[in-house]
Amino acid sequence: MKEGVKRTFAELGLGKELLAGLTALGYEEPTPIQTAAIVPLLEGRDLLGQAATGTGKTAAFALPLLQRIGKTKAVANKPFALVLVPTRELAVQVSDAFHTYSKGTGVSVLPIYGGQEFRRQIIGLDRGTHIVVATPGRALDHLRRETLDLSALKSVVLDEADEMLDMGFAEDLELILNATPKSRQTALFSATLPPRIASIAERHLKDPARILIPRDKGTRGTIPKVRQTAYLISRAQKIAALGRVLDLESPTLALIFCRTRLEVDELADRLAGRGYRVEALHGGMSQQERDRVMKKARGAMVDLVVATDVAARGIDIDHLTHVVNFNVPMSPESYVHRIGRTGRAGREGVAITLADPREHRLLRNIEHLTKQKIEIATVPTPMDVKARRLDVTKAAVREKLLAGGSDGFRVVVETLAAEFDPMDIAAAAVRLVHEASEGEGSNEDDMHIPTFEKGAHRQSAPEQPRRGQWNRGPDPRDLVRIYIAGGSRMGIRPADLVGAIANEANVNPRGIGDIEIAESFSIVELPSADVDQVIKALRSATIRGRKVKVHLDRGIRK
Repeated sequence: MKEGVKRTFAELGLGKELLAGLTALGYEEPTPIQTAAIVPLLEGRDLLGQAATGTGKTAAFALPLLQRIGKTKAVANKPFALVLVPTRELAVQVSDAFHTYSKGTGVSVLPIYGGQEFRRQIIGLDRGTHIVVATPGRALDHLRRETLDLSALKSVVLDEADEMLDMGFAEDLELILNATPKSRQTALFSATLPPRIASIAERHLKDPARILIPRDKGTRGTIPKVRQTAYLISRAQKIAALGRVLDLESPTLALIFCRTRLEVDELADRLAGRGYRVEALHGGMSQQERDRVMKKARGAMVDLVVATDVAARGIDIDHLTHVVNFNVPMSPESYVHRIGRTGRAGREGVAITLADPREHRLLRNIEHLTKQKIEIATVPTPMDVKARRLDVTKAAVREKLLAGGSDGFRVVVETLAAEFDPMDIAAAAVRLVHEASEGEGSNEDDMHIPTFEKGAHRQSAPEQPRRGQWNRGPDPRDLVRIYIAGGSRMGIRPADLVGAIANEANVNPRGIGDIEIAESFSIVELPSADVDQVIKALRSATIRGRKVKVHLDRGIRK
């Protein structure tokens, strides 16, 4: 089949029930991956497809599977099809897509993944289901317990295969595929096709249809779908710089990538201190906590999601406008996969990267892979941020003027006009609106943040914060250090100390300086005016459920 010849779902051979469902959903014509994949999958052929996230590949394999199942009766523990995905989030997302497309067909779908109650999954499998959407680890658990039988399987789909390999599922995939019938149909989808993927395809796919959907690089003269910008900034200044960049960009929703769970928690705390609605997402959270975060993100109840790579896999949110790399990804492919989450459906997305000057070579590697330039920008100044905030205020006032309904407030203006100039009255009103929306701001807003020009080199690297240290960078304020007799051995995190100081001592957390957490103690920098109040409050409070000694830091380490 030549690409582009068949332009409707009906021409691809889908049945009336599926076509009616697609029409109800507002699907007008297939995407390139759907055009290329549906026919060979309907014919029962194996398929090797390379396509990026957001190209419509879920429907490309879901629709043929649903049609092939037809009116087949579900059998207990023996599914017709198995779809393997790298993460819990993607398992839920793909399962939801199957449910959406299968309305009225009688086809049943069951997601199984780690973090969900095992007994509940066993009941679902015993009841009988046509399609199982699973993470490799949990699928293998059921195979070993003999609660999942793949002997009657007709189709297997490996979705985001490169991600599954990156997460260490190679051995699990081999064990699962070896437990399936040789006569099965196998479809493998991957954003990239490294040698490891080619090796799996060679062993487990039979004469597959090969599909390559190139990335949409946009057309000449149009705005790129993802605007890519990098800031060369020292590690100590990254959080302050990021705060300014976010204030200037005003994202609808931003996904911020960090390397570690500790970094996620610390950054989320700091950004919340700037007034953003922030949620953290990492592998140390329960499934219930992760589901809560995703529900808030999809419901537009959060501004920023700070996440690790593994926790963020499978996230697909329509109104995601910005992707931020707090550190440069070591792999250019990882960078491409991250920023592919924004700039979809013709909308412009923004990718922002904070790079240590020593990481400039990694940016060059990314540019080489993507064949696109990454703009090296200067961190916004405090004046830039203030000008942006004024623009936001002006837009809000203009919106109110256009909406009307302000007649009830005219009497206030008329009364004041007898005493003041109308322009002065309007300026004062705008000032009130601006100050109410701006909040207190951050102590870092007026800090000088040195940036580095493209290709610049430093004579020496800054001292790296020790593990467990919350480094705020240079601070001209009069700070005093206090000693707290509890550290990482008690499970204390920076968030615990910030929360205790803010809630128990009723001190503004924005005044807190560096936090250093060792195994048996912690050191916190505070404005000298707050020290006595904080020490008194913490001595009568508990941290992580325990009373701790608190005093001025005198270099004593017990």
